[in-house]
Amino acid sequence: MQPSPPSGPARRLALYALIVCVLAVAAAVVSFVQGSWLGVVWILLAGLSSNMTWYYAHRGRTGQDRSVTG
Repeated sequence: MQPSPPSGPARRLALYALIVCVLAVAAAVVSFVQGSWLGVVWILLAGLSSNMTWYYAHRGRTGQDRSVTG
């Protein structure tokens, strides 16, 4: 039996970053469909948030949950 993955601040931040990534991709699609080049900014935000998702998910799996202040 495998242990359940730890739930902590890193996993929560990974989930929030994933939600931002999905919303940024949807906004980019809508912008490009409407003919706006503002979609490029949404694509950049999606790339940043996907990297944050990977980082926090990996950090949560390895158990390196440290607070910023200590």
